[in-house]
Formats: sequence, C-alpha cells, structure tokens
Amino acid sequence: MNNKRKQLRNYGFSTDNNTYIIAELGINHGGDVDLAKKLIDSSANTGVDAVKFQTYITEKRAPKGNSDIFNILNKCELPFDAFKELKDYSQQYDIDFISTPFDNESIDFLDSIGCSKFKIASFDVVNHQLLAHLSKTKKPVILSVGMSNEEEIKQALQILKKGTEKISLLHCISAYPCEEDDMNLSAIFKLQELFNNAIGLSDHTNTTLTSLYAVAAGAQIIEKHYKIDDNMDCIDAPVSITEVQMKKMVNEIRRIESIFGNAELGVRTVEKPTTVFRRYTSK
Repeated sequence: MNNKRKQLRNYGFSTDNNTYIIAELGINHGGDVDLAKKLIDSSANTGVDAVKFQTYITEKRAPKGNSDIFNILNKCELPFDAFKELKDYSQQYDIDFISTPFDNESIDFLDSIGCSKFKIASFDVVNHQLLAHLSKTKKPVILSVGMSNEEEIKQALQILKKGTEKISLLHCISAYPCEEDDMNLSAIFKLQELFNNAIGLSDHTNTTLTSLYAVAAGAQIIEKHYKIDDNMDCIDAPVSITEVQMKKMVNEIRRIESIFGNAELGVRTVEKPTTVFRRYTSK
C-alpha cells in the first residue's frame, strides 16, 4: 500500500477494508435467473464485498450485423425485473449488488430499484451520452479505463463529476483472456499520479496472481470474473476464477493488507521491549 491510499467509504464503498473485491458474475448465468442466484450463493461463500451483473437491451448494445456477439448477448439478456429479484436475493448476504448498464433505459431501471453505485465498462469511457445520463443519478461510479488515454479519461471524469465526485478508476486491459505479461500493472502508478480517485484493477487473467500484485501496488478495488467451478459451462469461462480460487484470493488480499499495515512511524507495540537497547547520545 502506498501513501495515495484512499478511504473507500468516501468513494461510496461499504467497507472499512483497504480493498473492495467484486465478483463479476456478468453474463455467466446465460440468461437463467436460477443460475444467477446460484452464482450469488457461491460468491457469498468467498468473502467478496460485492457481486456484479450486466444490464442491457441487446439491440442497443450490439449491432445485429455481428450475429455471433448479438446472439450471445441476446441469449444472456435478462429482463429488467430479474435484476430487482437478484438485488433482493443478494440482500440475504452481507454483500453489495452492482450492475453495469449499457443503455439509458438500464441506468434508469437500476436507479429506480436503489442500486447504490454503477460500474461502467471500458467500452463506454468514450460514450459521452451514456456518461451524461448516468451522472444525473448522482450515484458513485466505478469506471474501467481499458483502451483509454489520459485525455479520454479526463473527459469522462468531467462529465461524471457533474453528478458525483465519488468516482473510482479501474486499470484494465481489454483482452479476454489477458496474459500476465500484457497486464501493464505500472499503469496503476500512473493513474494514481494523474487522478485523485480511488484506483483499482479489472483483471481479465484467468489466475489470481495479477490481482494480488495489483493490491501490493496500491489497487483498492479488484474485479474478477467468476464461475462456480471448472465444470461450469459459461460465456466468460476463459477469464473467470472459481469459488475455491476466489476464496483463496480474498484471504490473500486480506493478508497483504495486514502485512502492509499503515504508514505511521515510531515505536510499534511489538518493538517496545526492544526500546531498552536504543543507543541515545548527545550531539
């Protein structure tokens, strides 16, 4: 952890930990509400802070001309009412419910059911109309910035800040899956240098190591795609980790937080017995 660490509650996060961990369930439910609930059940076993879905109208998200993508998204599209059901269902667990909207109608519906914050995908950093509509909700925003340059991020922030200052930025490499060598975690330092926001990582590798290194580098939000186990046949399987992996990652992140401690200087409690050996001299 470095001295640019933020108090996450100031950015709309319901945690006193230094790291907020999101299980990205996305569209791995394949359009099946019951499976979506099972994903929530499984995620709740791991210690994550939140589960996240994707809310959209297929015709507004993908062109019909690209039949493969359109057909996948259409198959996985859930009706708006399903998200109200899933949000209510998640409340039995001590986890937050988040979704990524891809159109104005989805923003309005998620806002109407009391979503506490929104996640915006990297693809929409340059979608100024969507960002302007989202800013009207005045809700906290988590913005992935894959593929974006400094000026594009600044423009997005300028629009979002018309509604809220509670904005977090996630470093992201928009490749599915992404190899570890392509993750460019140094971008976390650059984002910390350029922007006075909470900084995190949306991790598209299929392991947990990159997320752990990111936390050590100061990332305070970690988003990982999620599946129940390796037998689960789901859309984002190549970039998803299992319940076993997620639970281990959460535990390791909490361990990293403990090891880094805080930045205070002086005599620590464990050092007190050793103070008798300090060698004071006069000038």
